[in-house]
Parts: sequence; structure tokens; C-alpha cells
Amino acid sequence: MKAYIMIKIRSGEIKDAVENLRKIKGVVEAHMTFGPYDAVAVVEAADIANIGSITALEIQPIPGVEQTLTCLAVDL
Repeated sequence: MKAYIMIKIRSGEIKDAVENLRKIKGVVEAHMTFGPYDAVAVVEAADIANIGSITALEIQPIPGVEQTLTCLAVDL
């Protein structure tokens, strides 16, 4: 299962936050973005419970992270 996690980060902490995202097991990509969110992480996990754990226990505690929005990818 794949999810795109959109992340709002405090000003001045984006570079460090993205570097920390890239260290998390299950995060296959992490990039700074422009627009309403400051970064996006592509997460791959076995199921939705694991995606939730990665988001709540690994991504949200990163210093500077203020908000996340999880978008599940669906194959038709």
C-alpha cells in the first residue's frame, strides 16, 4: 500500500525535516514542495495500520512538523 503524506513545517525547519523524513523506514521519497504544504513523503507499507503508525509515530514527532494530511494511493 502507498500513501502520499502532505506536511506543513515551521518556517526555517524544512530542510532538516525533509532530511529526517528520508531516514524513516517506509518513506521511499521525501521532497520539499511549494504551495499549501511544505513537503511530501511517499510512504509504502503493508497495510493502512502501518501507514498510520509511520505517520503518527515517525513523521509527526519530527521537529518542525505542524500538520500532516495522508492521501492513500488507489490502483484501479
